[in-house]
Amino acid sequence: MIKPYSSIPDLIETLELEIQSMKDIIATLKREPKNFNEEIIIKYIDTCSTGKTKDFVRSRDVKSERGSFFSSGDVSKLIKEGADDISPDLLAIARKVVNIKKKHSKVR
Repeated sequence: MIKPYSSIPDLIETLELEIQSMKDIIATLKREPKNFNEEIIIKYIDTCSTGKTKDFVRSRDVKSERGSFFSSGDVSKLIKEGADDISPDLLAIARKVVNIKKKHSKVR
């Protein structure tokens, strides 16, 4: 979607910034996860599902901070609150996925 612009050079500059932003997102997604929390976030981005992400974590026998089975709520909390060991860029992508899901669920 093209944003408002005042001239062709302005439009070109806006589009070039959008291209760079997309390249940054792609570079972030291509990076190998540095730890298990980043694996969780990547799994969420891949599946767009807290339930499928929860199943992934449980399949690895990882418990929540409470010592119980990992839940969909734990996935949501990790995305919302983040963690010191998760790339801010990766979290930003996951949060965009959450917003996209919210927009599409309201349409139905």
